[in-house]
Amino acid sequence: MESDDTITEEVCREDDVGDGQLLEVMVAGYPVLLVRNRKEFRALGSKCPHYGAPLSKGVLRGERLRCPWHGACFNIRTGDIEEYPALDCISCFKVTVEDGKVFITAKKKDLESSLRVKDTSRRCLLNKNTMLLLGGGVAALVCAETLRQEGFTGRIIIATNEKHVPYDKTKLSKEMNLKAEDIYLRKPEFLEAQGIEFWTEKEAVSADFQKQEVLFKDGSSQKYHQLLIATGSHSGFLKVPGADLQNIYTLQTPEESSKILELATGKNLVIVGASFIGMEVAAFLSDKAGTISVVEREEFPYQHALGPQVGGVAMKMLQNKGVKFHMKTELCELKGKDGKVTEAVLANRENLPADVVVVGIGSTPNSVFLKGTSIARDDKGAILVNRHMQTNIPNVFAAGDVVTFPVALLGGDSSSICHQQVAEAHGHCAALNMLKRRKELHTVPYFWTTLLGKSIRYAGCGKGYTDTVVKGSLEQQKFLIFYIRDGHVTAAASLNCDPMVSLIAEVLYLGKQISKEEAEACDIGNIPSLAQN
Repeated sequence: MESDDTITEEVCREDDVGDGQLLEVMVAGYPVLLVRNRKEFRALGSKCPHYGAPLSKGVLRGERLRCPWHGACFNIRTGDIEEYPALDCISCFKVTVEDGKVFITAKKKDLESSLRVKDTSRRCLLNKNTMLLLGGGVAALVCAETLRQEGFTGRIIIATNEKHVPYDKTKLSKEMNLKAEDIYLRKPEFLEAQGIEFWTEKEAVSADFQKQEVLFKDGSSQKYHQLLIATGSHSGFLKVPGADLQNIYTLQTPEESSKILELATGKNLVIVGASFIGMEVAAFLSDKAGTISVVEREEFPYQHALGPQVGGVAMKMLQNKGVKFHMKTELCELKGKDGKVTEAVLANRENLPADVVVVGIGSTPNSVFLKGTSIARDDKGAILVNRHMQTNIPNVFAAGDVVTFPVALLGGDSSSICHQQVAEAHGHCAALNMLKRRKELHTVPYFWTTLLGKSIRYAGCGKGYTDTVVKGSLEQQKFLIFYIRDGHVTAAASLNCDPMVSLIAEVLYLGKQISKEEAEACDIGNIPSLAQN
């Protein structure tokens, strides 16, 4: 039955869908997610707006649906986004039940695109308040969008030293063959339509908190009513002889990603640090570079973040592709010819041929421009914020990689967590508090790393864990690992066990505890049952 572009179709019988079940159905040839929750039916866009994951494989708790791949959450009643990394909502469709038959009514244009951009207020020139957001990453972007979504009509300025509008930085090491424009999170015209000013190549060099003014490298300055500092972090720099040679990169921009791909193809690549960036670069270039050597002072990749068990699996995956690992040693010198790097010398006296070097060691907050001010920072330079993302300075907030913040899973202890989803949650929380909403940060950190087409997913905060519980098989690359602290699960990682990490993230989000004994009793061979219970 059709009228204009509205379509109504029978999709199933009422008794085909159990309570709490997620079922993908077809309407006019388009997939739609049908949800039965407390006997009520809901119909929504079937794919997560982030990377297109099938939401029928996700985790439903009450009216909250969590994506199986990267943990984004949506309200099944409204389709609104409730947790990142996705930026957009999903469409909702009308459901009717007649004589035991389930019908969905939808407009064709809504079926064609399952995402929905949230409604926003418009810029009003009569509102003279200025929100100045420093940094061009996802924390500033989400803050700006949230301000507009929540009704702020004043001036919003994002100022960044980058050349581009906000882009998906996670892809710089995962998909190095993409252009900057391919990974833009929002196009310039989208920001313009939202009334968000975006200043590129505009680096902040100092801040005067009494005058509520920021000075930029080009000599200009900007007053603000409220300020967000979201300037991110950068990889550590090499401090060895030869570190100033050409063709040494830290992979901070799309241009650097493209250049590394160009220089490494068919050549000798040395990666310093078996970090997430280093391992992803090694994986992506494993069939492109002539040789790849990874140098790491620890025994395993990700040793402190994911532990030796997961690190050992990742290491074996790349070794099978010809990547050479030089563990428990470090770089002590780089040699070159005609100003370009040619050789890496290790502490164990090994010499590695090196046409290009990628550095992925440590993370340093971009906060040097605040030196000499009264803003509180820790000994690494990270800005201290409370649960409202407020600093110790009135009207100054901070978010993302540049901050250390109270983490609920660490009992309120502060930590820096440099992941995209966390930065987005920070930006959202900061925006609400800039609008005096008194919103406390409530999020479960969630990230993923991709190697050779396979994703290791991680949720929670395993810092300080003292024990692990492994379910499944590390050797067969199908496992779930729980990180235990004080007898309870504080984090989990998995490979080929979706949606287990999303399920655990949701349990932790709800404030429930998983004991070590419950983790040991977990049967990953029956994931559908676990997701239901």
